[in-house]
Amino acid sequence: MSLTEQAAHSTSSISLADVTAARERLRDAIYYSPCAHSRLLSALTDQQIFLKLENLQMTGSFKERGALNRIALLTPEEASLGVVAASAGNHAQGVAYHATSRGIRAIIVMPLATPLVKVTATRGFGAEVILHGANYDEAYEEARRICSAQNMTFIHPFDDPAVMAGQGTIGLELLEQIPDLEAVVVPIGGGGLIGGVACAIKESRPEITVIGVQTARLPSMAVAVEQHHPVTIPPATTIADGIAVRRAGEVTLPVIERYVDQIVTVDEDEIASAILVLLEREKTLAEGAGAAGLAALLQKRTSLKGARTAVVIGGGNIDVTLLSRIIERGLVQDGRMIRLRIHLLDKPGALAELTKLIAHHRVNIVDTLYNRAYYGVNLGDTTIDITLETRGRGQVDELLGALDSGGYVYSRVV
Repeated sequence: MSLTEQAAHSTSSISLADVTAARERLRDAIYYSPCAHSRLLSALTDQQIFLKLENLQMTGSFKERGALNRIALLTPEEASLGVVAASAGNHAQGVAYHATSRGIRAIIVMPLATPLVKVTATRGFGAEVILHGANYDEAYEEARRICSAQNMTFIHPFDDPAVMAGQGTIGLELLEQIPDLEAVVVPIGGGGLIGGVACAIKESRPEITVIGVQTARLPSMAVAVEQHHPVTIPPATTIADGIAVRRAGEVTLPVIERYVDQIVTVDEDEIASAILVLLEREKTLAEGAGAAGLAALLQKRTSLKGARTAVVIGGGNIDVTLLSRIIERGLVQDGRMIRLRIHLLDKPGALAELTKLIAHHRVNIVDTLYNRAYYGVNLGDTTIDITLETRGRGQVDELLGALDSGGYVYSRVV
């Protein structure tokens, strides 16, 4: 039984009218993001893939849609007192940008470990940033304390009908951009994005399939749907930090039970691979959460073969250090980078002979580490750890065959 069938008689906290009203509020302030057809991804997934590029929003994420809709609904008195949010990333920037652009004071509480680039970006959009707590939960409690003490308005990142309705405007745009749309794949964290999108889609065209994607490390919404109430799951680290939510929303869960057809999960390597595919093949930068939907399709987690499918690329705010590691790891997985530990006689010319063989096969040397004292090296021998850049697995096989023919003793370093 689908999730839609399980909760057909439940009441929803938002309606199509709420999403339509939100769109009118957002119309002149939110970028109408493109929804490009990808011939390459269509071929890789056996369906027609359209990428809804929310990473192109001003703050690099869809989050500003919900933040702005909630801000636009403030009373004059509430606006004069200001707003507060707790976030370590995209929601913080969305609230900061749209509040301060309307002359509204914004305080964002971020965990102490928040990367400097995110703190700087949030301050750059005009918010007052308070660093507090070892994690999001502690930052959230501090934000709530500030709200009570200063009588300000708290803007939740997902568990708010107005925020959900704002995110749902993506669904209305998808219906316009792909008139014969058959399926939508959306990342899930707390449920604000997929709740709004699913409401807009299903209330307009109920035959369209809506599928949510979570990281396997934190499947909080999948667990909540299974048990029919939010459950706090153990903490875990994930490269998809934008959907790293330990407990599904109380407001969002009934909406997802009513409208979402299926929830699937993807693991860390699959998300990293999707990030790399988007970057290299589509020239599109996505963060982990933004690439989760595509990861599910690339790994055939759904039964959408042949369908005209929209994938929401929710954001592109990824740390450059993490991106560098993902690129390097992807090159290793594709066989375009390899590290070998090769044993050599410790004599003049031994290294020159090895590098000549490598050059003959048109393989590029990236890095070397020469060693005489470790790895059980015999006296009179040495080893070299050598990192090589290749054109792929075929070229690697040719090089390894040449090393075997030359009598070299080696092993692959992983």
